[in-house]
Amino acid sequence: MKKFLLVLALIFIGFQSSYAQDVYEYQIVTVVESIVPSGLGRSRMITTNDVRDYKEFTSTRTGEKDKRNKSDRGDIRVKGFDETKLLNFFNIAGIRFQNIAANDAIVTSKINTMASEGWELAFVTSGVESVGGKGDNNGIYVTRYTFKKKK
Repeated sequence: MKKFLLVLALIFIGFQSSYAQDVYEYQIVTVVESIVPSGLGRSRMITTNDVRDYKEFTSTRTGEKDKRNKSDRGDIRVKGFDETKLLNFFNIAGIRFQNIAANDAIVTSKINTMASEGWELAFVTSGVESVGGKGDNNGIYVTRYTFKKKK
């Protein structure tokens, strides 16, 4: 009877843990790569070290007696962050594939370091902003890497 109760308890614990919801913390790494001819732009990888609670800077609107959030922009700004220098896509001669490979090596190093620290790459989002439209080579290429780790 004791063995039966022990097996039953282990099965119950197994079911309970399989239905337990995991809680994660997230970290975003943003890579901004310049698409400006002649190497005039700035390319960086940014990771914040500071924490902000979005609720402090949020207002809820209902259409009646709406109140704008009066947060000071200085309170939103983050001063604690890591800024890793990257190379621009272009130099005076045009697109520089060596620079792209160098950036890939640095970003890969960051991803591998975070993975070794227990972070899992959850999402990757990217986009290009070109300032002037058709035929314009000026702009930035932004990639956001979202990592997650169990709390």
